[in-house]
Amino acid sequence: MSVFIHPQGLCESDDIGAGSRVWAFAHVLPGARIGRDCNICDHVFVENDVIVGDRVTVKCGVQLWDGVRLEDDVFVGPNVTFTNDPFPRSKSYPEKFAQTVVARGASIGANATILPGVRIGANAMVGAGAVVTRDVPANAVIAGNPARIINYADAVQDAPAPLTPALQTGVRDCSVPGVTIHTLPLVGDMRGNLTVGEVGQHVPFTPNRFFMVFDVPGSNVRGQHAHRICHQFLICPHGSCSVMVDDGHRREEIRLDAPNIAVYMPPMIWGVQYKYSSDAVLLVFASDHYDADDYIRDYDAFLAALDRPPSRSR
Repeated sequence: MSVFIHPQGLCESDDIGAGSRVWAFAHVLPGARIGRDCNICDHVFVENDVIVGDRVTVKCGVQLWDGVRLEDDVFVGPNVTFTNDPFPRSKSYPEKFAQTVVARGASIGANATILPGVRIGANAMVGAGAVVTRDVPANAVIAGNPARIINYADAVQDAPAPLTPALQTGVRDCSVPGVTIHTLPLVGDMRGNLTVGEVGQHVPFTPNRFFMVFDVPGSNVRGQHAHRICHQFLICPHGSCSVMVDDGHRREEIRLDAPNIAVYMPPMIWGVQYKYSSDAVLLVFASDHYDADDYIRDYDAFLAALDRPPSRSR
């Protein structure tokens, strides 16, 4: 399959994959590399140090400056603005331009602005007009100025359970296998409310560690990792936050907005906590002492590790 270059397009690069199309008034410089089956629309400018993967769509009015890397199956909407110099001056050039990466399957909406040096994770979705100032996690949906996470792609939205009396306690399955949502006993009278959990009955492992997360600015995200062998039990005793769980195939957002609702996360589940209220306190019980080697902090590495499940279980 040959490359199509519109008669009014200017393509100076010889490194264009089969099936790709360069449309009218687009200009591709000699050093650029463009993969197979790409669509480079009208009035797109592609500089020299640019790598575009396979099946990428770049809509009208986009400039891909030196340092931009678009991986396979990326969509770039009309008039998206990439940048590559955090402190630009006329006739003054850095020794090396910042590298901006848009990972496989990600989409960027129209008129978004991408600051230099950020990484937009796999399958992420950048809303129209967003200003991306820092790295975007895989699968995150972001919007606003500055952009912040508002959701996760393909995540099932769990309906939070209300405060329930002690006789209505129980465990229900999440859409992500292995993850469970626990309604703990709640006892209340005129003196106030009390909730309780017992190891072995409500907490399905013996904790060896706990930690609390609090004073999190609403735009910030915690977690963004998986554990190889550590089990976790998450409760939000004050305020509220959301927990996104992901097994590499399915993901669900669980809202913790009552002190007797908890989430159990077994090993090899990718977890993210976000949408913190200003007064939120997240309490996490962990089955193991802290071990940096137990963490998987890169989503692609997590997907690769799923082929080698942990040997230890509880």
